[in-house]
Amino acid sequence: MNKNIKNILITGASSGIGEALALYYAKQNAGHLFLCGRNAERLNNVAGECARFGVNVHTKILDVTDREKTSAWIEECEKTAPLNLIFANAGVSTGEETPENIYNTFNINIFGVLNTLTPGIEIYRRRNNSGESAILAVVSSIAGYHGLAGCPSYSASKACVKAYGEAMRIRLARENIQLNVICPGFVRSRITDKNTCPMPFFMEAENAAEIIAAGIEKNKGLITFPWPMRFAAWFGSILPNCISNFIYGKIPFKV
Repeated sequence: MNKNIKNILITGASSGIGEALALYYAKQNAGHLFLCGRNAERLNNVAGECARFGVNVHTKILDVTDREKTSAWIEECEKTAPLNLIFANAGVSTGEETPENIYNTFNINIFGVLNTLTPGIEIYRRRNNSGESAILAVVSSIAGYHGLAGCPSYSASKACVKAYGEAMRIRLARENIQLNVICPGFVRSRITDKNTCPMPFFMEAENAAEIIAAGIEKNKGLITFPWPMRFAAWFGSILPNCISNFIYGKIPFKV
């Protein structure tokens, strides 16, 4: 691990990729881990596992859709130890496309990301090239490459943060702030545990965390994996609409 990446903040750290990233950086002798989630029992279990490796772990029960509380927490973390890497990871699947579930998906997957990135950017800007690593990581999804009829709200929300992250990466590079967009395929999590649809190239969260960390180290703009799904998603996104509609219409819906 890059020795300049000492203090790491992860939203949605109580399960899935967030949990795996917390454990990965704990094993890599991080200085401080700042972890938030909505389930106290799961979050405390993750914190306990991380603490076994001697890392300083700080937890917060937090709903990232609350802009003021999320910003206050991130500022509090920065005062405890200068943040080097901020993961905007918290996210949900939609399930049934009811009005309530649709709004919940957009609120968490989009505004939860913005509520994490925006104060992080301002903190990094205040440092004015202090020499500390200043990295932001946005967790999108391969589902963000093309709208999926089986999960319209989820794929749309992930497409939004993918596009925003790609654009902000270019702008922030001028200020020596690194931003990486992460687009995983099917990775073991509480979301995929509920899936009944086929999940090609399914991956364990620990393997995903290693790929993500390596991509951040190399400063890859888009960390998309596994590669066969990346190619398929990219190819589907450039096809004429009539062809892509036919292909994507054959993909089974989640039930």
